[in-house]
Amino acid sequence: MSNTKNINMKQVWQQDKDHYVHPWTDFSTFKEQGSMILADSDNVHVVDGEGKRYLDGIGGLWCVNIGYAREEMAQAIADQIMNIPYYSSFGHHTTVPAAQLSAKLAELAPGNLNHVFYGCGGSVANDTAVRIIHFYFNQLGKKSKKKIISRIDGYHGSTYMAMSITGVKFDHIGFDIEEELVHHISCPNPYRRPNDQSIEDFCDEKIQELEDKILELGPDNVAAFFAEPIMGAGGVIVPPKGYHKRSLEVCRKYGVLYVSDEVVTAFGRLGHMFASDDEFEIVPDIITCAKGLTSGYLPLGATIMSDDIYDVISVPQEDGALFTHGYTYSGHPVSCAAAIKNIEIIEREQLCEHVMDMGAYFEEQVKSLGDLSIVGDVRGRKFMMCIENVANKETKELINPDAAVGNRIADHCQARGLIVRPLAHMNVLSPPLTLTKENVDFLVSTLRESIEATTQDLKRDGFL
Repeated sequence: MSNTKNINMKQVWQQDKDHYVHPWTDFSTFKEQGSMILADSDNVHVVDGEGKRYLDGIGGLWCVNIGYAREEMAQAIADQIMNIPYYSSFGHHTTVPAAQLSAKLAELAPGNLNHVFYGCGGSVANDTAVRIIHFYFNQLGKKSKKKIISRIDGYHGSTYMAMSITGVKFDHIGFDIEEELVHHISCPNPYRRPNDQSIEDFCDEKIQELEDKILELGPDNVAAFFAEPIMGAGGVIVPPKGYHKRSLEVCRKYGVLYVSDEVVTAFGRLGHMFASDDEFEIVPDIITCAKGLTSGYLPLGATIMSDDIYDVISVPQEDGALFTHGYTYSGHPVSCAAAIKNIEIIEREQLCEHVMDMGAYFEEQVKSLGDLSIVGDVRGRKFMMCIENVANKETKELINPDAAVGNRIADHCQARGLIVRPLAHMNVLSPPLTLTKENVDFLVSTLRESIEATTQDLKRDGFL
Protein backbone atom coordinates (compact mmCIF):
# COMPACT_ATOMS: atom_id res chain seq x y z
CA MET A 1 0.00 0.00 0.00
CA SER A 2 1.23 3.51 -0.80
CA ASN A 3 1.63 6.34 1.64
CA THR A 4 -1.10 8.95 1.09
CA LYS A 5 -0.75 10.74 4.44
CA ASN A 6 0.70 13.86 2.82
CA ILE A 7 -2.19 14.31 0.41
CA ASN A 8 -4.82 16.89 1.32
CA MET A 9 -7.97 14.79 0.78
CA LYS A 10 -10.33 17.72 1.31
CA GLN A 11 -8.58 19.54 -1.50
CA VAL A 12 -8.75 16.46 -3.73
CA TRP A 13 -12.48 16.14 -2.97
CA GLN A 14 -13.04 19.77 -3.98
CA GLN A 15 -10.91 19.49 -7.13
CA ASP A 16 -12.84 16.41 -8.18
CA LYS A 17 -16.22 18.04 -7.55
CA ASP A 18 -15.26 21.23 -9.38
CA HIS A 19 -13.57 19.75 -12.43
CA TYR A 20 -14.00 15.99 -13.03
CA VAL A 21 -17.06 14.93 -15.05
CA HIS A 22 -17.71 11.37 -13.90
CA PRO A 23 -19.26 8.55 -15.94
CA TRP A 24 -22.84 7.78 -14.85
CA THR A 25 -22.97 10.84 -12.56
CA ASP A 26 -26.15 11.49 -10.58
CA PHE A 27 -26.15 15.28 -10.81
CA SER A 28 -29.10 15.48 -8.42
CA THR A 29 -26.71 14.67 -5.57
CA PHE A 30 -23.15 15.00 -6.88
CA LYS A 31 -22.85 18.78 -6.69
CA GLU A 32 -23.34 18.65 -2.93
CA GLN A 33 -22.07 15.20 -1.97
CA GLY A 34 -19.09 14.94 -4.30
CA SER A 35 -17.17 11.68 -4.58
CA MET A 36 -15.85 8.98 -2.29
CA ILE A 37 -12.07 9.04 -2.74
CA LEU A 38 -10.31 5.68 -3.13
CA ALA A 39 -6.71 6.16 -2.14
CA ASP A 40 -5.09 2.77 -1.49
CA SER A 41 -5.64 -0.91 -2.18
CA ASP A 42 -4.37 -4.40 -1.42
CA ASN A 43 -5.55 -7.66 -3.01
CA VAL A 44 -9.36 -7.66 -2.48
CA HIS A 45 -9.53 -4.50 -0.37
CA VAL A 46 -9.59 -0.79 -1.14
CA VAL A 47 -9.06 2.09 1.28
CA ASP A 48 -10.79 5.46 1.13
CA GLY A 49 -9.28 8.88 1.68
CA GLU A 50 -10.10 8.75 5.39
CA GLY A 51 -8.33 5.42 5.86
CA LYS A 52 -11.40 3.18 6.05
CA ARG A 53 -10.91 -0.29 4.51
CA TYR A 54 -13.50 -2.05 2.35
CA LEU A 55 -13.78 -5.44 0.72
CA ASP A 56 -14.36 -4.60 -2.94
CA GLY A 57 -17.36 -6.67 -3.98
CA ILE A 58 -17.39 -5.30 -7.52
CA GLY A 59 -13.75 -5.65 -8.59
CA GLY A 60 -13.48 -1.98 -9.57
CA LEU A 61 -16.03 -2.44 -12.35
CA TRP A 62 -16.06 -6.16 -13.22
CA CYS A 63 -12.35 -5.99 -13.93
CA VAL A 64 -9.74 -6.28 -11.14
CA ASN A 65 -9.53 -10.04 -11.60
CA ILE A 66 -6.06 -10.66 -10.16
CA GLY A 67 -6.60 -8.33 -7.21
CA TYR A 68 -5.09 -4.97 -6.36
CA ALA A 69 -1.52 -3.76 -5.92
CA ARG A 70 0.37 -6.67 -7.50
CA GLU A 71 4.05 -5.76 -7.39
CA GLU A 72 5.01 -7.94 -10.34
CA MET A 73 2.36 -6.19 -12.45
CA ALA A 74 3.79 -2.80 -11.50
CA GLN A 75 7.27 -4.05 -12.38
CA ALA A 76 6.19 -5.42 -15.77
CA ILE A 77 4.60 -2.07 -16.59
CA ALA A 78 7.68 -0.15 -15.41
CA ASP A 79 10.04 -2.41 -17.38
CA GLN A 80 8.09 -1.87 -20.59
CA ILE A 81 8.04 1.89 -20.06
CA MET A 82 11.82 1.83 -19.86
CA ASN A 83 12.08 -0.33 -22.98
CA ILE A 84 9.72 1.58 -25.24
CA PRO A 85 6.66 3.29 -23.73
CA TYR A 86 4.86 3.91 -27.02
CA TYR A 87 5.11 3.56 -30.75
CA SER A 88 2.42 3.82 -33.38
CA SER A 89 1.31 0.52 -34.82
CA PHE A 90 -0.11 2.17 -37.94
CA GLY A 91 1.07 0.57 -41.14
CA HIS A 92 3.86 -1.95 -40.67
CA HIS A 93 5.23 -1.15 -37.22
CA THR A 94 4.80 -3.25 -34.10
CA THR A 95 6.24 -3.76 -30.63
CA VAL A 96 7.20 -6.96 -28.85
CA PRO A 97 4.26 -6.96 -26.37
CA ALA A 98 1.64 -6.28 -29.07
CA ALA A 99 2.85 -9.19 -31.18
CA GLN A 100 3.26 -11.57 -28.25
CA LEU A 101 -0.14 -10.76 -26.75
CA SER A 102 -1.83 -11.26 -30.12
CA ALA A 103 -0.34 -14.74 -30.40
CA LYS A 104 -1.40 -15.55 -26.83
CA LEU A 105 -4.98 -14.41 -27.37
CA ALA A 106 -5.16 -16.46 -30.57
CA GLU A 107 -3.98 -19.47 -28.55
CA LEU A 108 -6.61 -18.91 -25.84
CA ALA A 109 -9.58 -17.99 -28.03
CA PRO A 110 -11.81 -20.80 -29.33
CA GLY A 111 -11.92 -22.18 -32.86
CA ASN A 112 -10.16 -20.20 -35.56
CA LEU A 113 -10.36 -16.81 -33.86
CA ASN A 114 -6.73 -16.04 -34.62
CA HIS A 115 -6.57 -12.32 -35.38
CA VAL A 116 -6.66 -9.42 -32.93
CA PHE A 117 -7.39 -5.72 -33.25
CA TYR A 118 -6.70 -3.49 -30.23
CA GLY A 119 -8.44 -0.47 -28.77
CA CYS A 120 -8.57 1.06 -25.32
CA GLY A 121 -11.66 -0.64 -23.84
CA GLY A 122 -14.85 -2.61 -24.35
CA SER A 123 -16.89 0.14 -26.00
CA VAL A 124 -14.19 0.66 -28.61
CA ALA A 125 -13.83 -3.11 -29.11
CA ASN A 126 -17.52 -3.30 -30.00
CA ASP A 127 -17.35 -0.20 -32.23
CA THR A 128 -14.44 -1.83 -34.02
CA ALA A 129 -16.45 -5.03 -34.47
CA VAL A 130 -19.25 -3.11 -36.21
CA ARG A 131 -16.88 -1.25 -38.51
CA ILE A 132 -14.99 -4.41 -39.45
CA ILE A 133 -18.23 -6.35 -40.02
CA HIS A 134 -19.54 -3.67 -42.37
CA PHE A 135 -16.21 -3.62 -44.21
CA TYR A 136 -16.26 -7.42 -44.42
CA PHE A 137 -19.66 -7.52 -46.11
CA ASN A 138 -18.67 -4.64 -48.41
CA GLN A 139 -15.69 -6.70 -49.51
CA LEU A 140 -18.02 -9.62 -50.25
CA GLY A 141 -20.25 -7.37 -52.35
CA LYS A 142 -23.09 -7.62 -49.81
CA LYS A 143 -23.31 -3.91 -49.17
CA SER A 144 -26.88 -3.98 -47.85
CA LYS A 145 -25.89 -6.14 -44.84
CA LYS A 146 -25.57 -3.36 -42.28
CA LYS A 147 -28.18 -3.82 -39.54
CA ILE A 148 -27.28 -4.99 -36.04
CA ILE A 149 -29.52 -6.99 -33.69
CA SER A 150 -28.96 -7.01 -29.93
CA ARG A 151 -31.08 -7.56 -26.81
CA ILE A 152 -33.04 -5.32 -24.47
CA ASP A 153 -30.98 -4.97 -21.26
CA GLY A 154 -27.80 -6.00 -23.06
CA TYR A 155 -24.86 -3.67 -22.40
CA HIS A 156 -22.13 -3.09 -24.98
CA GLY A 157 -20.57 0.26 -24.10
CA SER A 158 -21.14 4.01 -24.19
CA THR A 159 -19.61 5.28 -27.43
CA TYR A 160 -22.28 6.35 -29.91
CA MET A 161 -22.46 3.01 -31.69
CA ALA A 162 -21.88 0.82 -28.63
CA MET A 163 -24.60 2.66 -26.68
CA SER A 164 -26.95 2.25 -29.64
CA ILE A 165 -26.33 -1.50 -29.48
CA THR A 166 -26.85 -1.37 -25.72
CA GLY A 167 -30.45 -2.19 -24.83
CA VAL A 168 -30.60 -0.70 -21.32
CA LYS A 169 -33.31 1.92 -21.89
CA PHE A 170 -32.37 3.89 -18.77
CA ASP A 171 -28.96 4.60 -20.29
CA HIS A 172 -30.56 6.21 -23.36
CA ILE A 173 -32.47 8.92 -21.47
CA GLY A 174 -31.62 12.32 -22.97
CA PHE A 175 -29.06 10.92 -25.43
CA ASP A 176 -29.37 10.11 -29.12
CA ILE A 177 -28.83 6.62 -30.48
CA GLU A 178 -28.77 5.10 -33.96
CA GLU A 179 -32.25 3.60 -34.35
CA GLU A 180 -32.21 2.76 -38.05
CA LEU A 181 -29.11 0.61 -37.89
CA VAL A 182 -29.67 -1.14 -34.55
CA HIS A 183 -32.68 -3.26 -33.59
CA HIS A 184 -33.42 -4.94 -30.27
CA ILE A 185 -35.17 -8.15 -29.33
CA SER A 186 -36.38 -8.99 -25.85
CA CYS A 187 -34.22 -9.99 -22.90
CA PRO A 188 -33.91 -13.75 -22.22
CA ASN A 189 -34.53 -13.32 -18.49
CA PRO A 190 -36.07 -16.53 -17.11
CA TYR A 191 -37.11 -14.84 -13.85
CA ARG A 192 -39.44 -12.48 -15.71
CA ARG A 193 -41.16 -15.10 -17.87
CA PRO A 194 -44.89 -15.77 -17.29
CA ASN A 195 -45.54 -18.07 -14.31
CA ASP A 196 -47.29 -20.64 -16.49
CA GLN A 197 -44.52 -20.79 -19.10
CA SER A 198 -41.89 -23.52 -18.93
CA ILE A 199 -38.23 -22.61 -19.29
CA GLU A 200 -38.11 -24.69 -22.50
CA ASP A 201 -41.04 -22.81 -24.04
CA PHE A 202 -39.50 -19.52 -22.96
CA CYS A 203 -36.26 -20.40 -24.73
CA ASP A 204 -38.16 -21.47 -27.86
CA GLU A 205 -39.95 -18.11 -27.83
CA LYS A 206 -36.71 -16.13 -27.63
CA ILE A 207 -35.03 -18.08 -30.40
CA GLN A 208 -38.09 -17.65 -32.61
CA GLU A 209 -38.04 -13.92 -31.88
CA LEU A 210 -34.46 -13.68 -33.15
CA GLU A 211 -35.33 -15.52 -36.34
CA ASP A 212 -38.47 -13.44 -36.82
CA LYS A 213 -36.49 -10.21 -36.41
CA ILE A 214 -33.95 -11.33 -39.04
CA LEU A 215 -36.79 -12.18 -41.43
CA GLU A 216 -38.58 -8.91 -40.67
CA LEU A 217 -35.49 -6.85 -41.46
CA GLY A 218 -34.47 -9.15 -44.31
CA PRO A 219 -31.48 -11.52 -44.11
CA ASP A 220 -29.76 -9.51 -46.86
CA ASN A 221 -29.86 -6.48 -44.56
CA VAL A 222 -28.75 -8.01 -41.24
CA ALA A 223 -25.01 -8.04 -40.57
CA ALA A 224 -24.58 -9.22 -36.98
CA PHE A 225 -26.07 -10.29 -33.68
CA PHE A 226 -24.37 -8.99 -30.50
CA ALA A 227 -24.77 -10.96 -27.27
CA GLU A 228 -23.04 -11.15 -23.91
CA PRO A 229 -22.73 -14.77 -22.70
CA ILE A 230 -24.18 -13.52 -19.41
CA MET A 231 -25.70 -10.04 -19.57
CA GLY A 232 -23.81 -7.84 -17.12
CA ALA A 233 -25.00 -4.29 -16.48
CA GLY A 234 -28.53 -5.25 -17.51
CA GLY A 235 -28.84 -7.38 -14.36
CA VAL A 236 -26.59 -10.45 -14.73
CA ILE A 237 -29.06 -12.35 -16.89
CA VAL A 238 -28.17 -16.00 -17.42
CA PRO A 239 -30.15 -17.20 -20.46
CA PRO A 240 -31.90 -20.58 -20.60
CA LYS A 241 -29.77 -23.62 -21.36
CA GLY A 242 -29.09 -23.91 -25.09
CA TYR A 243 -30.03 -20.29 -25.85
CA HIS A 244 -26.64 -19.28 -27.24
CA LYS A 245 -26.14 -22.45 -29.29
CA ARG A 246 -29.54 -22.08 -30.88
CA SER A 247 -29.02 -18.34 -31.47
CA LEU A 248 -25.77 -19.14 -33.26
CA GLU A 249 -27.57 -21.73 -35.41
CA VAL A 250 -30.13 -19.11 -36.46
CA CYS A 251 -27.36 -16.67 -37.32
CA ARG A 252 -25.53 -19.28 -39.39
CA LYS A 253 -28.77 -20.10 -41.22
CA TYR A 254 -29.12 -16.54 -42.47
CA GLY A 255 -25.48 -15.52 -42.88
CA VAL A 256 -25.49 -13.24 -39.83
CA LEU A 257 -22.23 -12.87 -37.90
CA TYR A 258 -22.30 -13.68 -34.18
CA VAL A 259 -20.39 -11.32 -31.86
CA SER A 260 -19.83 -12.61 -28.34
CA ASP A 261 -19.23 -9.64 -26.04
CA GLU A 262 -16.93 -11.08 -23.37
CA VAL A 263 -15.84 -7.76 -21.94
CA VAL A 264 -17.01 -8.98 -18.52
CA THR A 265 -17.00 -12.78 -18.77
CA ALA A 266 -13.48 -13.37 -20.16
CA PHE A 267 -10.27 -13.98 -18.18
CA GLY A 268 -11.59 -16.05 -15.35
CA ARG A 269 -14.79 -14.49 -14.07
CA LEU A 270 -16.72 -17.68 -14.87
CA GLY A 271 -13.73 -19.98 -14.44
CA HIS A 272 -12.55 -19.87 -18.06
CA MET A 273 -10.29 -17.63 -20.09
CA PHE A 274 -13.19 -17.30 -22.53
CA ALA A 275 -16.73 -18.40 -21.65
CA SER A 276 -18.20 -18.61 -25.15
CA ASP A 277 -17.05 -22.14 -25.92
CA ASP A 278 -16.03 -23.50 -22.50
CA GLU A 279 -19.24 -22.45 -20.71
CA PHE A 280 -21.81 -22.03 -23.49
CA GLU A 281 -20.48 -24.29 -26.24
CA ILE A 282 -20.35 -21.74 -29.04
CA VAL A 283 -17.54 -20.53 -31.29
CA PRO A 284 -18.64 -17.07 -32.43
CA ASP A 285 -17.28 -15.13 -35.38
CA ILE A 286 -15.90 -12.38 -33.16
CA ILE A 287 -15.14 -12.07 -29.44
CA THR A 288 -14.75 -8.64 -27.89
CA CYS A 289 -12.93 -8.35 -24.57
CA ALA A 290 -11.41 -5.77 -22.21
CA LYS A 291 -11.67 -5.33 -18.39
CA GLY A 292 -10.09 -8.58 -17.14
CA LEU A 293 -7.65 -8.53 -20.07
CA THR A 294 -5.39 -6.32 -17.92
CA SER A 295 -7.37 -6.66 -14.68
CA GLY A 296 -7.97 -2.94 -14.97
CA TYR A 297 -4.32 -2.03 -14.39
CA LEU A 298 -4.19 -0.24 -17.76
CA PRO A 299 -6.82 0.46 -20.46
CA LEU A 300 -6.95 -2.15 -23.22
CA GLY A 301 -9.61 -3.82 -25.32
CA ALA A 302 -9.45 -6.39 -28.09
CA THR A 303 -11.61 -7.46 -31.00
CA ILE A 304 -10.69 -11.07 -31.84
CA MET A 305 -11.91 -12.25 -35.24
CA SER A 306 -11.98 -15.51 -37.15
CA ASP A 307 -9.72 -16.55 -40.00
CA ASP A 308 -12.79 -16.37 -42.25
CA ILE A 309 -13.28 -12.68 -41.55
CA TYR A 310 -9.58 -11.85 -41.68
CA ASP A 311 -9.13 -13.62 -45.02
CA VAL A 312 -11.73 -11.28 -46.52
CA ILE A 313 -10.73 -7.97 -44.93
CA SER A 314 -7.01 -8.53 -45.52
CA VAL A 315 -7.42 -8.33 -49.31
CA PRO A 316 -6.97 -4.75 -50.65
CA GLN A 317 -10.36 -3.39 -51.71
CA GLU A 318 -8.78 -1.50 -54.60
CA ASP A 319 -5.33 -0.46 -55.84
CA GLY A 320 -3.58 1.72 -53.29
CA ALA A 321 -6.31 1.40 -50.65
CA LEU A 322 -5.49 0.76 -47.00
CA PHE A 323 -7.36 -0.79 -44.09
CA THR A 324 -8.18 2.65 -42.69
CA HIS A 325 -9.32 1.76 -39.20
CA GLY A 326 -7.37 2.22 -35.99
CA TYR A 327 -6.47 4.37 -33.02
CA THR A 328 -3.40 6.18 -31.76
CA TYR A 329 -3.19 3.71 -28.89
CA SER A 330 -3.98 0.51 -30.79
CA GLY A 331 -1.62 -2.15 -29.49
CA HIS A 332 -0.11 0.21 -26.88
CA PRO A 333 3.03 -1.65 -25.76
CA VAL A 334 2.67 -0.88 -22.03
CA SER A 335 -0.96 -1.97 -21.95
CA CYS A 336 -0.09 -5.12 -23.89
CA ALA A 337 2.77 -5.87 -21.48
CA ALA A 338 0.29 -5.52 -18.60
CA ALA A 339 -2.07 -7.95 -20.32
CA ILE A 340 0.70 -10.50 -20.86
CA LYS A 341 1.67 -10.34 -17.20
CA ASN A 342 -1.99 -10.50 -16.16
CA ILE A 343 -2.58 -13.68 -18.17
CA GLU A 344 0.67 -15.14 -16.82
CA ILE A 345 -0.56 -14.56 -13.24
CA ILE A 346 -4.01 -16.06 -13.98
CA GLU A 347 -2.39 -19.18 -15.44
CA ARG A 348 0.42 -19.56 -12.90
CA GLU A 349 -1.84 -19.09 -9.89
CA GLN A 350 -4.57 -21.23 -11.48
CA LEU A 351 -7.18 -18.56 -10.89
CA CYS A 352 -9.64 -20.19 -13.30
CA GLU A 353 -9.45 -23.37 -11.25
CA HIS A 354 -9.82 -21.30 -8.08
CA VAL A 355 -12.96 -19.68 -9.50
CA MET A 356 -14.44 -23.08 -10.34
CA ASP A 357 -13.98 -24.04 -6.69
CA MET A 358 -14.37 -20.82 -4.67
CA GLY A 359 -16.77 -19.36 -7.21
CA ALA A 360 -19.10 -22.31 -6.72
CA TYR A 361 -19.01 -21.66 -2.96
CA PHE A 362 -19.57 -17.95 -3.54
CA GLU A 363 -22.54 -18.65 -5.80
CA GLU A 364 -24.05 -21.05 -3.27
CA GLN A 365 -23.63 -18.59 -0.38
CA VAL A 366 -25.05 -15.63 -2.28
CA LYS A 367 -28.05 -17.71 -3.32
CA SER A 368 -28.71 -18.40 0.38
CA LEU A 369 -29.89 -14.80 0.58
CA GLY A 370 -33.01 -15.89 -1.28
CA ASP A 371 -34.72 -16.54 2.04
CA LEU A 372 -34.87 -12.79 2.79
CA SER A 373 -38.28 -11.19 2.40
CA ILE A 374 -37.39 -8.64 -0.31
CA VAL A 375 -35.02 -10.85 -2.33
CA GLY A 376 -36.96 -12.05 -5.35
CA ASP A 377 -34.16 -13.60 -7.37
CA VAL A 378 -30.48 -14.41 -6.92
CA ARG A 379 -28.80 -15.28 -10.21
CA GLY A 380 -25.49 -15.51 -11.97
CA ARG A 381 -22.52 -17.84 -12.07
CA LYS A 382 -19.31 -18.05 -10.09
CA PHE A 383 -17.91 -14.53 -9.50
CA MET A 384 -20.67 -12.74 -11.44
CA MET A 385 -23.85 -12.50 -9.36
CA CYS A 386 -26.94 -10.33 -8.96
CA ILE A 387 -29.63 -9.91 -6.30
CA GLU A 388 -32.99 -8.62 -7.51
CA ASN A 389 -35.09 -7.00 -4.79
CA VAL A 390 -38.89 -6.93 -5.01
CA ALA A 391 -41.91 -5.79 -3.02
CA ASN A 392 -43.73 -9.10 -3.42
CA LYS A 393 -41.93 -12.40 -3.97
CA GLU A 394 -45.05 -14.11 -5.31
CA THR A 395 -46.05 -11.50 -7.89
CA LYS A 396 -42.47 -10.21 -8.47
CA GLU A 397 -43.82 -6.67 -8.12
CA LEU A 398 -41.04 -4.11 -7.90
CA ILE A 399 -40.48 -1.79 -4.98
CA ASN A 400 -41.36 1.85 -5.73
CA PRO A 401 -38.37 3.30 -7.61
CA ASP A 402 -38.41 6.30 -5.25
CA ALA A 403 -37.23 3.94 -2.51
CA ALA A 404 -33.88 3.51 -4.33
CA VAL A 405 -33.57 0.06 -2.77
CA GLY A 406 -30.34 -0.84 -4.53
CA ASN A 407 -28.67 2.34 -3.28
CA ARG A 408 -29.95 1.79 0.25
CA ILE A 409 -28.48 -1.69 0.38
CA ALA A 410 -25.18 -0.45 -1.08
CA ASP A 411 -25.04 2.34 1.53
CA HIS A 412 -25.63 -0.11 4.40
CA CYS A 413 -22.92 -2.37 2.98
CA GLN A 414 -20.47 0.50 2.67
CA ALA A 415 -21.07 1.51 6.28
CA ARG A 416 -20.10 -2.08 7.23
CA GLY A 417 -16.94 -2.20 5.10
CA LEU A 418 -18.23 -3.75 1.86
CA ILE A 419 -18.70 -2.20 -1.58
CA VAL A 420 -21.47 -3.60 -3.80
CA ARG A 421 -22.89 -2.05 -6.95
CA PRO A 422 -26.48 -0.77 -7.01
CA LEU A 423 -28.40 -1.08 -10.28
CA ALA A 424 -31.87 0.38 -9.68
CA HIS A 425 -33.65 -2.29 -7.58
CA MET A 426 -30.74 -4.73 -7.92
CA ASN A 427 -27.28 -5.20 -6.47
CA VAL A 428 -24.43 -6.69 -8.46
CA LEU A 429 -21.37 -8.60 -7.27
CA SER A 430 -18.20 -9.10 -9.33
CA PRO A 431 -15.31 -9.32 -6.85
CA PRO A 432 -11.63 -9.99 -7.56
CA LEU A 433 -11.04 -13.65 -8.40
CA THR A 434 -8.64 -13.99 -5.47
CA LEU A 435 -11.37 -14.08 -2.81
CA THR A 436 -10.85 -16.57 0.02
CA LYS A 437 -13.54 -18.46 1.92
CA GLU A 438 -13.16 -15.95 4.75
CA ASN A 439 -13.72 -13.10 2.27
CA VAL A 440 -16.81 -14.79 0.87
CA ASP A 441 -18.27 -15.37 4.31
CA PHE A 442 -17.71 -11.72 5.29
CA LEU A 443 -19.22 -10.48 2.02
CA VAL A 444 -22.37 -12.60 2.26
CA SER A 445 -22.98 -12.05 5.97
CA THR A 446 -22.50 -8.29 5.54
CA LEU A 447 -24.86 -8.27 2.58
CA ARG A 448 -27.45 -10.18 4.61
CA GLU A 449 -27.24 -7.66 7.45
CA SER A 450 -27.52 -4.79 4.97
CA ILE A 451 -30.58 -6.22 3.21
CA GLU A 452 -32.24 -6.82 6.59
CA ALA A 453 -31.47 -3.24 7.66
CA THR A 454 -32.80 -1.92 4.35
CA THR A 455 -36.01 -3.92 4.79
CA GLN A 456 -36.59 -2.20 8.12
CA ASP A 457 -35.88 1.18 6.54
CA LEU A 458 -38.38 0.50 3.75
CA LYS A 459 -41.07 -0.45 6.26
CA ARG A 460 -40.33 2.68 8.32
CA ASP A 461 -40.61 4.89 5.23
CA GLY A 462 -43.82 3.29 3.97
CA PHE A 463 -42.43 1.50 0.93
CA LEU A 464 -43.33 -1.99 2.23
